[in-house]
Amino acid sequence: MADEEFDDLNEMLRKFLAGGSDFDMAAFAKAAGLPADPAALSALLAQLRSAISNGSEGISETMARDNATAVSGRGASSITDAERSALTSALNLAGLWVDEATQIPPLSSTPGLMTRPEWARAALPAWIAFSEPVATSISRAAERAVNEQIGEVDEHDGDPTLKGALPAMRRMTGTLFSMQLGQIVGQLSHDVVSGGDIGLPLVGGAADHDVRAVLIPQNVVAFATDLTVPAADVALYLAAREIAHARLFRHAKWLKSHIEAAITDYARGIHIDAERIAEALASIDPTNPAEIQRVVSDGSLIPPRTEEQRHALGRIETMLALIEGWVDTVTADATRRLPSSSAIAEMVRRRRAAGGPGEKALAGLVGLELRPRRLREAAALWRVITDAVGTEARDALWAHPDIVPTDADIDYPQGLLARLSANSGAVDDVEAELQAMLDNDGVEE
Repeated sequence: MADEEFDDLNEMLRKFLAGGSDFDMAAFAKAAGLPADPAALSALLAQLRSAISNGSEGISETMARDNATAVSGRGASSITDAERSALTSALNLAGLWVDEATQIPPLSSTPGLMTRPEWARAALPAWIAFSEPVATSISRAAERAVNEQIGEVDEHDGDPTLKGALPAMRRMTGTLFSMQLGQIVGQLSHDVVSGGDIGLPLVGGAADHDVRAVLIPQNVVAFATDLTVPAADVALYLAAREIAHARLFRHAKWLKSHIEAAITDYARGIHIDAERIAEALASIDPTNPAEIQRVVSDGSLIPPRTEEQRHALGRIETMLALIEGWVDTVTADATRRLPSSSAIAEMVRRRRAAGGPGEKALAGLVGLELRPRRLREAAALWRVITDAVGTEARDALWAHPDIVPTDADIDYPQGLLARLSANSGAVDDVEAELQAMLDNDGVEE
């Protein structure tokens, strides 16, 4: 990196920390996704200066939460009392229908409705846990890269002034990451229709290990608008999915921590190459906040996955596929009274396979995609298990991580059914039945 580029960076930091008028705060706020009104800019300026002067290299929950709340509150469409009442009624009825489709008991927390900002604030702690290792890795690698360059400068020029910029730059990296994470979670709040729509239990209840089932009214109404089926049917189907998802995670208390640990381990395996950081910094204008934001959020600082990470990702995807496949199976049974159930299920599968803009942004920031690749096969496995041994034996498989189906079981379900069923005929017919189900499902995941 050229000496003049370090001078530019040092000057930008000096102006910002000193409150210089040359620092374009409006451009910085626009790049961070914040409203450009004077009051918001003033508050942001104070928050940034405090974070960079006194903060740490990690994620600032306060900054991420404020940004998530601001982004989630934009463009909120109005919901009528009648629509809210209809969604509440759908949750109540769907709970009764799910009772008939699974042996897992009802939730202890009453299902309800959440606004987009409420969901963003409730979900943020989980996203911070997933992304904190990445933010720390980027911050430390950036400091190492600049340290190497400063060492060369000091050796030849004896200029110590750049060293003062290092801690501030490290904290600025964490600050930018915090702001971008908040923006992405706020954007996700416009995409998801329910608390567990991403496939993870992001909304907890009042007690430990509790999970609450919630719908986001604006997004449910928007989703139903794009379909040619009655809005009431869409609400019932989505309510049943959300309740089934929440019940599973509340029943299998090990499941949430199991997935969180796996995702965190995957993230901690990300090692940022100092040379990659140096190249990225050398290619941007340090006074242009839009370029800084792009480098932080587009995934360019995250190197290709290692073999260990690929294996870890495979395990995560298998578990997510098993969860979503079980939810699909239970929801299909619970909503069999709905004539439009199959049509809604197809739209949900297509939507989930494509992913929303918020999920894609999250993948760029954290390096992890939460799209289960084997969902179709996993759903078919759960259907065959249900038909062969019933709901009680099926749901008992979630009692412990050692007995939950594996990737090998998805490939070869006969062995699993042989352990569950004394009916050898059911085992003999599994392969043909499973293949027929997969052949008849033309939806690409």
